[in-house]
Amino acid sequence: MAELGTWTRAMRSGLGTDTSHKAVVPPIHLSTNYVFAAPGESSGYDYSRAGNPTRDLLSDALATLEGGAAATVVATGLAAVTLLVEELVPVGGVVVCQHDCYGGTWRLLNHHATRGRLEARFVDFNDPEVFKASLDGASMVLAETPSNPLLRITDLRAVAEATHAAGAQLVADNTFCSPLLQRPIDLGADYVLHSTTKFINGHSDVVGGAVVTRDPETAEHVGWLANVLGLTAGAFDSYLTLRGLRTLDARIRMHAINTEAVVDAAQGHPAVAALHWPGLETHPGHELAARQQSGFGSLLSIDLAGGRPAAERFLQGLQVFHLAESLGGVESLICHPATMTHAGMSPEARAVAGIGDGLLRLSVGLEAAEDLAAAITEALDRAQGRGESAG
Repeated sequence: MAELGTWTRAMRSGLGTDTSHKAVVPPIHLSTNYVFAAPGESSGYDYSRAGNPTRDLLSDALATLEGGAAATVVATGLAAVTLLVEELVPVGGVVVCQHDCYGGTWRLLNHHATRGRLEARFVDFNDPEVFKASLDGASMVLAETPSNPLLRITDLRAVAEATHAAGAQLVADNTFCSPLLQRPIDLGADYVLHSTTKFINGHSDVVGGAVVTRDPETAEHVGWLANVLGLTAGAFDSYLTLRGLRTLDARIRMHAINTEAVVDAAQGHPAVAALHWPGLETHPGHELAARQQSGFGSLLSIDLAGGRPAAERFLQGLQVFHLAESLGGVESLICHPATMTHAGMSPEARAVAGIGDGLLRLSVGLEAAEDLAAAITEALDRAQGRGESAG
């Protein structure tokens, strides 16, 4: 019998395993506690923070998809960052992170730095000399590729080699790609983190995170530490996330088709000062993304020539896209990073990262491609000062 492929094994996690009623979909285990046969004789589960059968099915699926030894499922994406900081960074240690990372990550690391817990170095990972110089004394390097919101691509193989040579551990945030478009462990990462809220769940109805670990012994300790810190996800959130993951492959393929239609509508429009999407041959990271990813993703950013006034005109009366934070759902979303996802960054940090007031980040959903393209064309016309809604 032929061995099942990685995706099939992952999406079928738990299916057909119910022994009570032979249900196809595994039941959700909401119980907070479990019966001991006698003192010290546990069935393998005792308290749901430490272990839960539903959460374990999601963990198995994520570890399978990422090619890791194990996955630890936690309550949020930032809980995953918190867990890795506690695992890898001693008091007074150094974290090296991209200067254009997610605003919540910047805020968390900056908070720790201002309290003296650690030193946070935010640097340009696309400048090899600057990056290597930042590694002195580092314990943890956090790479986010593609980056949020400018879709810069980091060479994970090169960064892993330099990180390990410096005696540090590489963490890759794979939220934007999902494990179907990129597998950082195969490229040298020691840990992979996700905000499972995004593509893995895909329905904008549950918040979650995960850490996937390369080394089996380390993975066991990461799971133990998540329990100690109280970061593990609940059963219902895990159930919803696993339900969402089962359609990930189909969603990713449709996202890709729709994103090309949106890019075609935006490319060359006079209201656009810059279009950031690694699928464009003009994108600085295009060739690298083509090598280390199996697709270019469905996130793009549009930098409008007219700055914030143009962004406000773009958003006024915008159809199909909802102005909201988050990404990776079945619905199309748009956000203004400077006032939303990256508002927690200082103005100086945003300026260094290149996040201006005219920048908009789009997460392309599963609506009809022609409707998405029409909405963007109308909005760009408004941004330029054309159309009925311009004023």
